[in-house]
Amino acid sequence: MFYVPSPEGLGSEAHRTLIIVFVAITLIISETIPLPAVAILILIMQVVLGVDDADGVAASFMSDAVFFIMGSLMLAVAIVNQGLDKRLALGLITLTGNKTWRIVVGLVSFSAILSSFIGEHTVSAMMLPVALTLLRNAGVDADKSTKLSNILLFSIAYGCSIGSIGTPSGGGRNVIMIGYLSDFGIAKISYLDWIKFAYPMLILEIPIVSLVLWYTFTPSQKIMDTAVRKLKVQVARTGKMTANQILAIGIFLLIFIGWIFLSPFVGLGIVALSGVFFYLTFRLIDWEEINKNTNWGIVLLFGSAISLGIQMKETGAAFWVAETILSQLGKLFFDLDIVRWFISVVLTSLVTNILSSAATVAVLGPIVLDMGGNPIITGMMTSIASSFSYLTIVASPTCMIIHSTGIIRSSDYLKAGWKLFITSIFLLFIISFLYWPALL
Repeated sequence: MFYVPSPEGLGSEAHRTLIIVFVAITLIISETIPLPAVAILILIMQVVLGVDDADGVAASFMSDAVFFIMGSLMLAVAIVNQGLDKRLALGLITLTGNKTWRIVVGLVSFSAILSSFIGEHTVSAMMLPVALTLLRNAGVDADKSTKLSNILLFSIAYGCSIGSIGTPSGGGRNVIMIGYLSDFGIAKISYLDWIKFAYPMLILEIPIVSLVLWYTFTPSQKIMDTAVRKLKVQVARTGKMTANQILAIGIFLLIFIGWIFLSPFVGLGIVALSGVFFYLTFRLIDWEEINKNTNWGIVLLFGSAISLGIQMKETGAAFWVAETILSQLGKLFFDLDIVRWFISVVLTSLVTNILSSAATVAVLGPIVLDMGGNPIITGMMTSIASSFSYLTIVASPTCMIIHSTGIIRSSDYLKAGWKLFITSIFLLFIISFLYWPALL
């Protein structure tokens, strides 16, 4: 690919940047090497192929967005370490009662709202034991796929997916898009700004997901009184909330307030790292625990993806790809707004079921922001569409986590997934054309 002549209008540095993009996507899809190795290779290739020097690559790699992702992962480890996940389980069951449809709505709502603040993979890992305990207490075969097991596990997975759009801390792709909008000089999107854009859609998605799951996997057990009663007893045995748990909640609330009011001045990442500092200072968690349970490979992948996205913008690769796609699709659609929407929403949502959502936004983000129109709306559409990961096992961490139980079959994903996929695209179309322009 390096020795193939550059296409017309594409500079040599931009050509080399697209080579790196192609190699990275191929390795991610094929899983030939571990993802952290792909992340490291992206950084190496930028220097070896002459896209930038080592200092330039390092500068584009370590940004506030990477600080934020790193800090958020550490915070999630600290919260789980304090045993707050068991408290959340007890609170959920207390609110929902023993009717199965209410438990489903509760799992979707709880997973969505929590994952909007502390990340989808963390919440799904926290809520999975709740669903499995309910299944065991209900006498369901743990090795067999049933309608009850499907509806409870997909309530968590899809609840976390829709929730991850709610705030910048919900998913790394949100921070990547905020970083692009800032680095490209388009706009400074604050924590509160993002909530204004995304949270209405999150709220609307909760009843939609609940209804689709209920009518797709309607279980025969309409009441789970025995299972709920056993779970309450098991969780209640942990005793009263400790002083450390109260302090951990207080610190997280302060971090959340800091994200809203301080992040415009010091950045989202510095606020998140400040929270980690306080958790360590008050001995709520040991560094060894954070070091052992933080996924450093994800930090590497996000940093390298952001770095590559910046290079796509600066070398002109993103502009060339955007111009090429627009010209080709313009032959099919006469309205450029429809073309932009098709690329930002439909293409993104399809790709995110093959790649990770962060990788999808990292690659497509610079392209869609160079397509014209309102870049804030286009960027938000792309980021939110990357959460429509309902169709495959590898679509999102939450889909992989519930599949790891051995209960969910690969064919189960499509049963409700395609309905949510189409519904979510339609809902995003309405919100992006009617609601978002009123905010700008």
